[in-house]
Amino acid sequence: MRISIIAAVSENKVIGKKDKIPWHITEDLRRFRDKTLGHVVIMGRNSFDSMLNYYQKVNKNLPKRIHIVVTRDMNYKINLPDCFVVHSIDKALNLAKKIEKEEIFISGGEQIFRQTINLAHRLYLTIVEGNFDGDRFFPDYSDFKKIISEEKKEEGNYKFKFVELER
Repeated sequence: MRISIIAAVSENKVIGKKDKIPWHITEDLRRFRDKTLGHVVIMGRNSFDSMLNYYQKVNKNLPKRIHIVVTRDMNYKINLPDCFVVHSIDKALNLAKKIEKEEIFISGGEQIFRQTINLAHRLYLTIVEGNFDGDRFFPDYSDFKKIISEEKKEEGNYKFKFVELER
């Protein structure tokens, strides 16, 4: 079973600002959906709340995947199908391994990435060209040297590339 991290990151390693992604790239969102559909996705509470707010705003249900939300808040509850709350990365991974046999995805945010980068086998990155202002950053991933695939793209004012890396 593979542990994978999936993220969109700028060239200066920004992943967010004030709990929002600093760009909107539809093709990146589709890629996230397509890669994670039917799998377990582990994320922090802020990332989950941000995603949930988006889906509620556009009046859609969460996509067909199992969400495991990691939070230090012992009172945090989710009353949605296929959503679980745990209070550590270890508990998240143990639960995920009971559910998923193929590939577990970790989708952020900064603290979750920092705690799992050394556990990951593969990275699915969308690297957005340019330097962005932000307050959330992706950790160093220089250990991931093997390029599985790389595809350059453009959408609107954004130039980016989809990259799959392994150690």
